[in-house]
Amino acid sequence: MQTMFLYNWNVREDWYRWCEEINEDELLLVRTGGVGGILHTLFHIIDVEWSWIRILQGKPDFEESFDGYKSLNQVRALDDKFHEEVEEFVRNWDDDMELNVLEETMPDGRIVIDTWGEVMRHVIAHEIHHIGQLSVWAREIGKKPVSANLIGRGLVPISKTDK
Repeated sequence: MQTMFLYNWNVREDWYRWCEEINEDELLLVRTGGVGGILHTLFHIIDVEWSWIRILQGKPDFEESFDGYKSLNQVRALDDKFHEEVEEFVRNWDDDMELNVLEETMPDGRIVIDTWGEVMRHVIAHEIHHIGQLSVWAREIGKKPVSANLIGRGLVPISKTDK
């Protein structure tokens, strides 16, 4: 679980650096698919990750809109603000948490029951999905996208006994 969160954070940081080379109008342009444009999608990824972690911890959800975060610096600052709490939760994850139950009442009154493991995997897959959208949009504006390759990022240390 931790490796995949590390992967997402690593790729997200690469996207922030990629965005530094793109003018802000291009980052804000509303695009087909996704939740808006490039910057709005990065905001959405951060929002969803932090919100689900807060829900698992029984804490209040994030209730702000993208309107207050329409620059790369503002989105990165929000990520920095939320990251410490998310990272602490992820680093303290253990197999005993996998089958903890999250029960939510939906606005229509339905009760939805998921395990914490399902929620954590959803958060991982959610970001990977949106990173794919960013890659398509990068190509649409004639820029090379960030590599989504997990291999070569050094996220899984190799011990001497594994050789």
